[in-house]
Amino acid sequence: MHLQHAFLDAVSEPVVDMPNTAVLIAVFAITAAAACAAVLLIGQFLKKNRRFEKMTEIKVFTFNLRVESESDGINRFSNRRGRILDCIRQYLPDVIGFQEAKDEMRSWLSDELAAIGYTVVGCGRDADMFGESVIVAFKRGAFIMTDLDNRWLSPTPDVPGSTFGRDQSHCPRIMTAVTLKTRDGNPFIFLNTHLDHKSSTARFLGAVEIMQYLSVRGLHFIITGDMNARPGDPELDPFTNYQPCGETVCDLTEGLGTTFHGFGHRSPDREIKIDYIYSDLPADASKSFVVPDSPVDGVYISDHRPVCAFVNV
Repeated sequence: MHLQHAFLDAVSEPVVDMPNTAVLIAVFAITAAAACAAVLLIGQFLKKNRRFEKMTEIKVFTFNLRVESESDGINRFSNRRGRILDCIRQYLPDVIGFQEAKDEMRSWLSDELAAIGYTVVGCGRDADMFGESVIVAFKRGAFIMTDLDNRWLSPTPDVPGSTFGRDQSHCPRIMTAVTLKTRDGNPFIFLNTHLDHKSSTARFLGAVEIMQYLSVRGLHFIITGDMNARPGDPELDPFTNYQPCGETVCDLTEGLGTTFHGFGHRSPDREIKIDYIYSDLPADASKSFVVPDSPVDGVYISDHRPVCAFVNV
């Protein structure tokens, strides 16, 4: 715009005292400068959007497993293992963000999923890096992992077990972020988390910290998680109000049905949606769906329904 004004100002100056050749040379010089500037702007645009030229559509899951608990009776984790594996084998997501995976669950998943082509990464949320985790599983044949980051949602994210103190429940909250490259070479961050179940303040602060982290990293991303918040709750706003890479961040689960059913103990009108997938990458949200979970001999996949979305990376 400034170059256009400069051009108009230049050609509007009195030129009666200048030879015609000089006028043409001056106009040509200004036009050439404008053309060069346009080429630079186009080049910057293409450089910014080059990673979108060749992309691969991947299938991603967010999947709260529900911890092992005797109080769940027939639906304790050890009874649901077969259904969980059947679900993964049926849909074969390219990347999965799990929540509530305790040590024994994490070990079992690592072994079982390795046998069908997945790598599982992540650590526990406690100070000794054991305990409940938000592990990520990805297909070995589809991606190369270039970085792995486990951070605690707190003022001191590098300190294992740290929290927001009185603004949070007694449970530390963690995020696991994996930088993956497709075989075509496009890098992106897959970040999985589980926000606090008691404090809306801790949920909001955790969401802000996640988006700040992504802003520093500067890569396009996919976020999965049990956010413990319903659609429209203000603590979810940071996920879509920030634009770490300059692209709009979309909730790929918008408009989907409920996800938490409590092993069928909640009536349909008391089921709620608290599981989400966000991304600033190209995606067709109309393809997203909640995985059906009807009990088989009384056994569910989990107390949350897994959620699936398709993203171009």
